[in-house]
Amino acid sequence: MRKSEDITGASRRSFLTGAAGIAGAVAAAPTLAQAGSFKGEAYAFWGAHQAGIVTPQQSHSYFAAFDLVAEKREDVAALMRLWTAAAAALTAGQALTGAADDDAPAADSGEAAGLSPSRLTITFGFGPGLFTKDGKDRYGLAGLRPAALIDLPRFNGDQLVAERTGGDLSIQACADDAQVAFHAVRQLARIGYDQARLRWAQPGFIGGYAPGKTPRNLMGFKDGTMNPVVTDAKLMNQVVWAGADDAAWMRGGSYQVARPIRIALEHWDRMKLSFQEQCMGRRKDSGAAFGKIAELDPIDLDAVDKDGNPLIPENSHVRLGAPAKNDGAQVLRRSYSYDNGLGFVAERWPPWRQGMEFDAGLLFVCYQRDPRTGFVKIFENMSKFDMMNQFVTHIGGGLFACPPGAAPGHFIGEALFSAT
Repeated sequence: MRKSEDITGASRRSFLTGAAGIAGAVAAAPTLAQAGSFKGEAYAFWGAHQAGIVTPQQSHSYFAAFDLVAEKREDVAALMRLWTAAAAALTAGQALTGAADDDAPAADSGEAAGLSPSRLTITFGFGPGLFTKDGKDRYGLAGLRPAALIDLPRFNGDQLVAERTGGDLSIQACADDAQVAFHAVRQLARIGYDQARLRWAQPGFIGGYAPGKTPRNLMGFKDGTMNPVVTDAKLMNQVVWAGADDAAWMRGGSYQVARPIRIALEHWDRMKLSFQEQCMGRRKDSGAAFGKIAELDPIDLDAVDKDGNPLIPENSHVRLGAPAKNDGAQVLRRSYSYDNGLGFVAERWPPWRQGMEFDAGLLFVCYQRDPRTGFVKIFENMSKFDMMNQFVTHIGGGLFACPPGAAPGHFIGEALFSAT
């Protein structure tokens, strides 16, 4: 693809030719596979909602945020049309194709050749910068920004790094093969190079737990036990999907919060098991809340010990995150652990040393109908009082509006870009 300073004439033709090639790959894509191992399955891309939100969680993720450099609204719309067509092909396990031109770069980088779809899902989101940036209405979309797409407040303890924060667009690729997930984001980044530039990215993973089993994070605790049941359509409409009170183009979509959280594993690993469990409010082996036997037993915030003290500590992670302590607020977690190797850290705890430590933690991702009554409501108290805060630091992230899904022949966000 040629540079987009002049995205007319030959440059625009090159841009649209690539779209036509990708659309051809979509037409040739196989239907949803029903048999075989998870790695051989393909999830349908088209539908009322974007895949990758209530879809069963895959073992790997690659999350990327982009800054737009496109000059015109129609250029962003063209990018989303192109990305949608490419995503439909990629999730079906198809290599991207383009115009036959020996002098042009290949339409697909090829590192996923021979690999199965691996349940790949690709989820797109729009950040606040798509609507206004530096106080300017960039693409004539400012009036269509949903009220729920707020600028996230700065929470107590945040140490946000600019290079890992924000973004005008987001892509979440999830698959059961790390290379398939990375390949998907790489192809979309290549396609949009002249329109959108990578701002930050974070790969993630969870263990190969059996379907229906809660994965464990790097702290060794089960992660996502209190998630709402995704098969309950009524509950999903209450908790996850934007409704009639939202902007028309967002109805059936969801709001995505993504936050890389660094965990001081060296500090955590020196803590006694009993203290770790007090911080969490759950048993590490079973995942059961204090006073309960099984992981999914309902928590009892009123339970007390023989001395009248709460069984679940007042500043434990479980208590502070419980819907009963947050006016019923819930979110759907879809988080992944990450390991970026080593990084330089000045420890905040004994032995107060500086040096190389694990740059590892949790890419916290959650979806909700409205972040003001979801993530923000829950995390305001947690950021101040959660015992876990002595081990974790939020270092970046953003909020993105993920539009509803699309039907064949249409593209993600089309209702926004066609609105007047």
